[in-house]
Amino acid sequence: MARYLAGEALRMRRLQKSSLSSSSFYLSRSIFNPLSPPPPPPTTTSFYQIPIPNPNYSNTFTPTSEIFKFGREFRSFAHISTSSVEEKNNDDDGDRSKAAVAEAVVSTSWIDLYLPKHVQPYARLARLDKPIGTWLLAWPCMWSISLAAIPGHLPDFKMMLLFGCGSLLLRGAGCTVNDLIDRDIDTKVERTKLRPVASGLLSPFQGLCFLGFQLLLGLGTLLQLNNYSRILGASSLLLVFSYPLMKRFTFWPQAYLGLTFNWGALLGWAAVKGSLDPAIVLPLYISGVFWTLVYDTIYAHQDKEDDLKVGVKSTALRFGDSTKEWITGFGIASISSLALCGYNAGIGWPYYAFLTAASGQLAWQIWTVDLSSRADCNRKFVSNKWFGAIIFSGILFGRISS
Repeated sequence: MARYLAGEALRMRRLQKSSLSSSSFYLSRSIFNPLSPPPPPPTTTSFYQIPIPNPNYSNTFTPTSEIFKFGREFRSFAHISTSSVEEKNNDDDGDRSKAAVAEAVVSTSWIDLYLPKHVQPYARLARLDKPIGTWLLAWPCMWSISLAAIPGHLPDFKMMLLFGCGSLLLRGAGCTVNDLIDRDIDTKVERTKLRPVASGLLSPFQGLCFLGFQLLLGLGTLLQLNNYSRILGASSLLLVFSYPLMKRFTFWPQAYLGLTFNWGALLGWAAVKGSLDPAIVLPLYISGVFWTLVYDTIYAHQDKEDDLKVGVKSTALRFGDSTKEWITGFGIASISSLALCGYNAGIGWPYYAFLTAASGQLAWQIWTVDLSSRADCNRKFVSNKWFGAIIFSGILFGRISS
């Protein structure tokens, strides 16, 4: 009797070992390829499918818990299947989720990390997280101040610091004006629909109050200059406030932006000298206007599809497939005006060496930009801070050596 019981126990252990081996093989196959059809279950195993609700999936999934039953009351949890009933829809949702995550990562800036929540919308309204606009506004000021320096001497760094602060404030004020006027348009454009006023984070009244604060600070900066510069600087506000309206009436709002953004080429010289020398500052101002036509036309190609839908105008729409030919002409005009400005100012030879390098940088932008790619248009646009830096370096070394 004892021998019979021992034999039965041995056979039961072998049966359980065989069942576990088969289920382990099934488990490994299911883990590495969960979408493959499962092999037929072992004959000694019975299966039970129990629905498991899963809140992490938006599609219609059929999760199942498959339970093996070995002999008497012996159960082993072996496999959870998460195959989708609609794989194509699942893949599409996954792509959209990845895009949303990527967009969230890209939009995160130092504003989100370091500023209080109630201050963040105002910082975004002033574009403090996108300093390229401040650079593009400041460089013509720095060019002019450096040109006005005494030959053989460094420029007035206090004046440069003052104009740097002024550029930050005026650029922020310009963005606030633009967002207040364009709030109905911004909601229809993919790139601008999340701006603070357009998205409703700030009301128009809050935007107006913030604009008043920015202009008050800007006035404090302007009052540090001489009387001639105060009048000249205040006159630029007409351009600042009217620029956002230009895209409604003309295909050349980029030219109007050039008149606005390069006003510092006149103001910087006046702040140092107390007057204007047209032979020097006018070519400098004109070169800046043509430079703006290059970089802002490239920038406008990001929104050309949305602009067509909304009904606003730009040089990107005006030039179309001929854009590169047009901006090549603008680039040549900008470099030529800068050369004339340096010649009239009697600046030293290092200026022309740097001007050659700047010409190469501008040519690289024009020849390599992919106007059908928003990302590449933005990269080329942002690279213009280096063009401005190269010209500034040329004026600085050229003035010291003259």
